[in-house]
Amino acid sequence: MHRMNLDCADICDTTGRVLSRHTGYDANLTRTVLEACAQACKSCGEVCVHHGRQGVQHCQVCADECRRCEAACREMLTTAFYRAGTVEGSPPSVP
Repeated sequence: MHRMNLDCADICDTTGRVLSRHTGYDANLTRTVLEACAQACKSCGEVCVHHGRQGVQHCQVCADECRRCEAACREMLTTAFYRAGTVEGSPPSVP
């Protein structure tokens, strides 16, 4: 489990860095990074929730954070890519 937590944290950190860059934009790369982050958070959260139910409080906290991050990634994917039908070019403008 420790390995999964570290991998998830690294993927989340990388996703944050990719999304916050103010130079250039590759929609396919951004989409792929968001999908990877959502999957990492889902996998890690599922393991952590199991341990949290066994009374390990810090695992429940981890599970809650993983769910929040997964939901945020999926919302960005839905809003920026799937609803707009965009996979290449500039990100859709926000009204």
